[in-house]
Amino acid sequence: MKIHELVIEMKLLERRLTLYEEKYGVLSEDFYTALMAGKLARYDEYDETRADFSRWKGIYETWGRRKDAYTRQMQRCDLVETLRVQPAY
Repeated sequence: MKIHELVIEMKLLERRLTLYEEKYGVLSEDFYTALMAGKLARYDEYDETRADFSRWKGIYETWGRRKDAYTRQMQRCDLVETLRVQPAY
């Protein structure tokens, strides 16, 4: 996946993460840390939160993989050559 494609996908994922962050009042990183530490197990009994948490976790993990790929690619490239400058009309 090209850097530009990674940026677009990450921004789309961030918009989806924002919906959960606003709904539950915590940032995705804090949610994910608590979930992975087993601190949110009591919410498993609620269908809505169980479904939300599962989707939120998946979106966050996908965002993390895209972020890692972006970082790796940026370390190997020249930023000036990577910039997508749009011509003035």
